Amino acid sequence: MNPVLPAAAERLADVWVYLATTPLLGLTVTLLVYQAAFMLYQRSGFHPLANPVAMAVVALGTLLWATGTPYATYFEGAQFVHFLLGPATVALAVPLFEQLPRLKRLWLPMLGALVVGTLAATVTAIGVGWALGASKATLASLAPKSVTTPVAMGIAEKIGGLPSLTAVLVVSTGIVGAASARFLFDALRITDPTVRGFALGTAAHGIGTARAFQVSQEMGAFAGLAMGLSALFSALALPLVAGLLLRWV
Repeated sequence: MNPVLPAAAERLADVWVYLATTPLLGLTVTLLVYQAAFMLYQRSGFHPLANPVAMAVVALGTLLWATGTPYATYFEGAQFVHFLLGPATVALAVPLFEQLPRLKRLWLPMLGALVVGTLAATVTAIGVGWALGASKATLASLAPKSVTTPVAMGIAEKIGGLPSLTAVLVVSTGIVGAASARFLFDALRITDPTVRGFALGTAAHGIGTARAFQVSQEMGAFAGLAMGLSALFSALALPLVAGLLLRWV
């Protein structure tokens, strides 16, 4: 018997024992699961329905449930990925700078689209939830569903929602938006990458922006712009707008 094999197995076991007793396990599992999901996404020809974020979320949720691992324990290690959301968002300014001449020409219609799109997402979310009999806490959690997660959770907490529920709704909104956007744009005959990107960033925040960058740099740049401006506008206007709607319903 080859003595190298038992030695390698022993080293692998030692690595697993180390990972299992430190927060590093959450980060390791997250990276491995996402890499596997992205490989499946590539094999599907980047089909929108094979979104790697959706598959990774399902896989990680199933793994945590099957092993009885509390989310707080998992997040101790995975929070490094959460931390990188900030630098990744700032880095979106680089491709946007390349689109500066076009941005100067289109700033007024984009501003109008941003306001209408952000408010429409909030009003429809609260309206549909109210029609289905949702509680006020659920409605408040629904209101910022199209805003990037950290901002959405802060808004939800301020207007009486549940930040944890809002986080789930935000991720779900992004996944649905990224998966369905191409079909919707094609059905509406919207072909301009600027318009497609800006709409996707407004409605589907970071996950939609990631999908836009897979299509083109131009589409991704305007999606990133929409995501950032939507977060800023929502932080200022949504507490007031959502508060008025929640009092009315």
